[in-house]
Order: sequence, then structure tokens, then C-alpha cells
Amino acid sequence: MRRLPLLAPLLLFTAACGVVQSSEAEATDAARQVAQRAGERLYGQRPRTAEEVGRSAAGIDGVEVLRVTGTSTHEGDGVEVLVRTSGSAYDDGFDATEVVVLRCFSIRVSPESEWREEPGDVRCPDGPPLRFAPPPEPPRLPYEELRALATLDLDPAVHVEVKADGGRVGVLLSVEGNGWDAQDCVLARVVPGASTVWSPPRIQRMPGEGGCTVANALDPLPPPH
Repeated sequence: MRRLPLLAPLLLFTAACGVVQSSEAEATDAARQVAQRAGERLYGQRPRTAEEVGRSAAGIDGVEVLRVTGTSTHEGDGVEVLVRTSGSAYDDGFDATEVVVLRCFSIRVSPESEWREEPGDVRCPDGPPLRFAPPPEPPRLPYEELRALATLDLDPAVHVEVKADGGRVGVLLSVEGNGWDAQDCVLARVVPGASTVWSPPRIQRMPGEGGCTVANALDPLPPPH
């Protein structure tokens, strides 16, 4: 009976160890949630290079990018990003000590990735986070060149459509056809330092051929045989 009181410190020690382990697990879950939110930010169907994915991940608060593998999101298995995040939790001890952990996770970015896919736990590699160069400056859009459209005294029957795509601008000027004969239209394609104006061949201006569209201005159809 005299030895029973000695069990009390042992029980307290065991309970304390259990609290520390529980707090560490909670902190790990918090770190995993940061990685999962990063995966949600990176999710998408737009094709991107590995560098673009890595740069985007590195710009997310609380995320360090340690490794990027793959070429692009739409090649092979896509792009895998290894990230390091931190999480914290408080134990239930008398001093409520904060437990902070660093954990690493793998995030896969590809068209086959699932929304809110749980990142995989991985061992943290040695070395500092990767550094990415800033994205290239977007090309100058030819705003000045397109101001000429506003100065044209066009008939109200002339339909004008303008569409920008990256550093290119396509322009379509057309009049409504009768649904049988070739439609009248003029296309323009403007890129920094150059511009082209043309009227598609008659066969491409026939109904359903797609010649008189702003898409044809941006990406001209091949010449007919």
C-alpha cells in the first residue's frame, strides 16, 4: 500500500506524453490543411509549365516550395510540387505550451487531379526553398493601333468585333450575309510591331466555313487547296 502513491507521478507522466503526441498530431493536421488549400489554389484545367506551377505555389502564404518535377500539367503525370508548411496546436498542460511542426507534402497538378485532393505526406528533403524568377512582362497590346477603328466612319450595318488573346488582337469587320452566298468581311491581326489586314478567300467566306470570324483573325485558316 505504501507504493501506490508512486503510481500517481507515473500516470501523470504517461498522460502528459499522450497530450504531447495529440498536440503534435493536431499541429500536423493544421500543416496538412495549409498544403491542401495550396492544392486547391493550384487546381485547374489550364495548361501550365512546371515553372509556372512552382512560381504560383511559392506565392501562397505559408508555403515553401522545395521541389518541382515534371514538364507541364498536361504532359505525362502532370507536375508534382513538394511543399513545406507549418502547423501549430496547444497542449492541455498547465502552461498550455504551443507545439509547432514543419511538415512536407506532395501536391499533384494535372487534368486528372481531383478537387480538394488530399496531399501526400513525404519526407522533407534537405536544402533551402526554391527561388523563382518573376514572370515575364506581358507583351504590349497595340492599343494605339486599334484607336483607328474609333475614327472610321463606318456604316451601322458593318459589324465590328475585337478580341485580344495574349499579345495578339484580332479584328473582324463584316456585313450580314444572306445565308447562301459568300459573306463580305475584312480581317485584321495586330501584334506588337506588325499588323496584317486581309479578306479571306471566297470559299472560306461561304456560310459555315468560319472565314468571317474573329477567331480566323487571331489564328488564320490555312489557304484552300
